[in-house]
Amino acid sequence: MMLASIDAMRPVFLMVVGLSLLLVAWRLTRRCSGWSARMLMGGALLLAFGYGLVLPLYAAEVIVPFRNLAFYPHADPALTLGWHVSKLFAMNGGWLLFGMGLALYSGLFESAPARKTQTVSAHP
Repeated sequence: MMLASIDAMRPVFLMVVGLSLLLVAWRLTRRCSGWSARMLMGGALLLAFGYGLVLPLYAAEVIVPFRNLAFYPHADPALTLGWHVSKLFAMNGGWLLFGMGLALYSGLFESAPARKTQTVSAHP
């Protein structure tokens, strides 16, 4: 019964989310090149690391959460802080790069071409 519970399935769900984000980004960047593909894949790799490795370790309580450090007297504070910083970097940096890569891929940052104005001379 414990195997089918929500708490037991959460690490598996997080791994599937990380792999699906990586697969979607890979499929999008197969035919494009440049900074949009690099940023999209960089963000997807960071998110796959965060969702596929770091967050499941937190959900399985292999890594002590930073907010619960007082409840685990055997936990190393430096190690806990290091994992917390790596989680923050992977997730926040991953979403930032993934979002900017999608914006570049869709052409959101491109400016419209300048309209040519017709000049009228005073003398024919």
